[in-house]
Amino acid sequence: MTGVGVAAMAGVDVAAMTGVGAAAMTGVGVAAMTGVDVAAVTGVSAAATTGAGVAAMTGVGIVTCDACPVLCRIRPGKTGACDRYGNVEGVLTRMDPLTLVARSPELVRFAGEDWSGNPIASKDLFVTAIGAGTTYPDYKPAPFIVASEIDGVDMVTVVSEGVFSYCGLKVKIDTDRHLGAETATVRADGEAVGHVTTAEYGSQMLSLGGVHHLTGGSKKEGVVTCDTMLRLANAEAVELSIDGGARVVVQSGRPPIVDGAEERRMRVGCGSATIGIFANQWLDHADEVIVVDDHITGVLTEHQAGRFLDMRPAGIRVRGRRSTPGRYFQVANPGLGWGGTDIEDPLTIIERIDPKAAWPGLRLLMVSTTGEHAAWFVLDEALVPRAAAMPAAIADAVVRIGENCEPALCTVLFMAGAGGSLRAGATENPVLLTRSVQSGRTRVTSGGAAVYVWPGGGITTMVDVARMPALAFGSVPTPALVAPIEFTLPLAEYARLGGYMGRVRRLEDVLRTHRPRSVLLPDDTDFPVR
Repeated sequence: MTGVGVAAMAGVDVAAMTGVGAAAMTGVGVAAMTGVDVAAVTGVSAAATTGAGVAAMTGVGIVTCDACPVLCRIRPGKTGACDRYGNVEGVLTRMDPLTLVARSPELVRFAGEDWSGNPIASKDLFVTAIGAGTTYPDYKPAPFIVASEIDGVDMVTVVSEGVFSYCGLKVKIDTDRHLGAETATVRADGEAVGHVTTAEYGSQMLSLGGVHHLTGGSKKEGVVTCDTMLRLANAEAVELSIDGGARVVVQSGRPPIVDGAEERRMRVGCGSATIGIFANQWLDHADEVIVVDDHITGVLTEHQAGRFLDMRPAGIRVRGRRSTPGRYFQVANPGLGWGGTDIEDPLTIIERIDPKAAWPGLRLLMVSTTGEHAAWFVLDEALVPRAAAMPAAIADAVVRIGENCEPALCTVLFMAGAGGSLRAGATENPVLLTRSVQSGRTRVTSGGAAVYVWPGGGITTMVDVARMPALAFGSVPTPALVAPIEFTLPLAEYARLGGYMGRVRRLEDVLRTHRPRSVLLPDDTDFPVR
C-alpha cells in the first residue's frame, strides 16, 4: 500500500490512477506501462483477465472483487482498496498488465505489437505472475496456465499472484556496527515489525514481518508491518529503529545508514582472519599488530601466523577472554566504534605490557577489520605507547585492508510459504505439486527469478528481491503481501499431477490477446528458461 490509507485508495478514479507514478501505486498504471489507453488494454473479458469470471454485480454498475477476502465493492471507474483491481465498464479487471521477461533488450521492443507470426522463440520469453491476478480462493484454476515448446519439450508454466500472510523478510546488513542485541525488537513508525536475529560473518541480520506481526498484534501493527515489508520488497528505503540500539536506513542493494552515517565497507574478516591475510605484509615493518574486532581481536606475535613468521613475542596482553593464542573474545562491548566495539581509544583494550618481553622503541599498529580505524604507536623508555607518524609501508598495508573489503550493502530476501489453497490453483491434487517441487521436477520462480526452496514439508521459498523485476510486490488490506509465483514443469508432468489441462493456453495466444508488457531481469539474474 506504500503508506497510502485504504480509504484514500479505494475511491481513486481509474483514469487518474493510471497516470500516477509507480511509487504511489505499488505498480505502474496500465497507460503508463504500455503506452495504450485503459479501454484498449482492459477490453478483455474478466474471465480472461482475472481467471475469476465477471464479478458479481451488487448494485447499479457495482462489482464485488473476489481476488482476496476483503471483497471490495467497486463502483464504475474506481479501483479497490489495493489499487490492483478496478471496475472497467462493469468488468472486474486487473489494472496492471501481465508482465513477461525477455532474454535480451532487442526482444523488449516487441511488447504491445501483434505477436502473430512473430519469430521469437518460446525460450526467449517467460510469462511471470506480475500483473497476472489471483483466483482466491484457489479452487478456481490459476489466472494463466501457459504452454510452450522449449528445445522440443512441451512445457507449462502456471502463474498466479499469491496472497501471503505467512511471509517475511530476511534482511542482511553489511556492517560491523552494533545495531542491537540479538532478539531486540525492530520497529517502524513506533510499531514492532520484527527482531534482530543471529549475526553472520561481517553482517547484522534482521527478521521482519511474519504472520504474528501481520495478524497477531494490533490492527496498526499489522498495517505498519505490511507497509514496511511492501516498501522493502519493492526496493524502497525504510528507516528502522532497534530497541536499545541503532536507527538504520535499509534499502535493497544500497549501503546501510547507521545512526546517520553511511557504511562503506564490509569487513575483510575477523581480527584473527585479518592477521592471517596480512601478517606477511606487516613483517619487518611492525613489531606487533593488534586488530580490534567485536568478535575476535587478533594479536600478531601470539597468533599462529606470527609464530610461523618467527616473530619475537611483544609482551602486550589485551583485555578479554583468550580463546587460542593470539585470539581474544570480548575485548570491549559492542558499539559503533573501532571494529564494531564501543571503544574510541584503542589503547584502552591493552591490559598490560610485560617488561620482560617488551622493549623501548617497539612499533605497534592498531587497526580495525575494515582499515577505517588505524593508529601507530612506539613504546617509550617506560614502555608506554606513544602516538607517532605512521610509516608509508604501514599506511600502504592499512589501505590494502580497505581494498580487500567489499562494499557494504543491504540485501532483502522475501520468504513465504506457498501452501493452502494457492496450490489448488495449479492442480486438483495439491500434494502432488508439493512432491513435484520437492523432487525437482517442478521449478519455482518469483517474477522470473529463481527461488530457494527450503527442505522439508510444504513449499517454502526465499528469493532476493534485487533479482526480480521492479515493483513486483503488492498488498491487500487483510493485511497480507501479494507476490508473484510461477511453477514451470513438463506438460506431461502437469497432466500427471492432475493439472487443469482444459485451461492450458499456448504462449502465442496469451501474447496475442493480452498485449503484455515486456521487461528485462536485472543483470545478475539468470533467465528462467535455459
